[in-house]
Amino acid sequence: MFTRTPALAAAIAAAVLAAAPAAAQELTKIAFALDWKFEGPSAAYFAAIDNGHFAAEGLEVEVTAGNGSVETIPKIATGAFPIGFGDINSVIKFLDQNPGAPVTAVMMVYDKPAFAIVGRKSLGVEAPKDLEGKILGAPPPDGAWAQFPAFASANGLDVSQIKVEPVGFPTREPMLAEGQVAAITGFSFSSVLNLKRLGVPEEDISNILMADHGLALYGNAILVNTEWAAANPETVTGFLRAVAKGWKDVIADPAAGITAMAARNPAADAALEQERLQMAIDQNVLTDWVKANGMGNIDPARMETALAQIAETYTFQNPPDASLYFTPAYLPTDGSLTME
Repeated sequence: MFTRTPALAAAIAAAVLAAAPAAAQELTKIAFALDWKFEGPSAAYFAAIDNGHFAAEGLEVEVTAGNGSVETIPKIATGAFPIGFGDINSVIKFLDQNPGAPVTAVMMVYDKPAFAIVGRKSLGVEAPKDLEGKILGAPPPDGAWAQFPAFASANGLDVSQIKVEPVGFPTREPMLAEGQVAAITGFSFSSVLNLKRLGVPEEDISNILMADHGLALYGNAILVNTEWAAANPETVTGFLRAVAKGWKDVIADPAAGITAMAARNPAADAALEQERLQMAIDQNVLTDWVKANGMGNIDPARMETALAQIAETYTFQNPPDASLYFTPAYLPTDGSLTME
């Protein structure tokens, strides 16, 4: 007669538990703070939820919309959120002004930032030099406007020949659509689509991405509270692996990604948001460097150039140190970051 000993029973129970899918086990809940609303580029995170990538890592992720990186970063530094998404340039300045704050970037998502000069060809703006003699509309708090002096320097622009008109965020694109300004600063995948929605023909819109015209800056990254990350390294790596898979999903099938996003934002214009997502993929995420090197890491030499460009418009209170702003220590090494 077969007798099940306590040791054997324990072994069987352990084997059953190990064989159980992650979804059937208790998942670790993670609150994830976005920098902005639920729009096209956020689809990757919802795809990672709906397609089971987070669950496969033992995670249950709740995504929260934001109102800009300047607000998101302190949420992570204070521990209100353990992980989030925001502009690394804002992180650099935050850490310079708050030395030792427990926040850093661990995975670059926008290899190229979306900072852009968006103009109208019919108003004479197609290239950086065309801005001379024109009126440029720029909201004072705008992230792209903050980079304009470095952009102007990199392109040899005579800024004395450019009239800068301070504008509000809600009036920026309408003023360009009405011809009150010849160009504006903004995020490419926001301003371009806003102009199209206002009736400006696509062929009349010039999208001058600063990253393609001398600006070495990086863009948005996954950010972590460093104290939490140090205590939960495997959780961080699993989260990053799931994020990479979510981006692969929406790159392969943008429409399905938008369906996942729209389930959380029913008021979204699906067609518009799919176009926004595709712009982000083509211009910011799936760059030549990422295709060659994989997603998530940075080029140290480029980062040093970026810090020098930031210093053209920002006075560092402390010596800049790239290791404070980004670490690749948590990136998965199993090939999941490869983008083909």
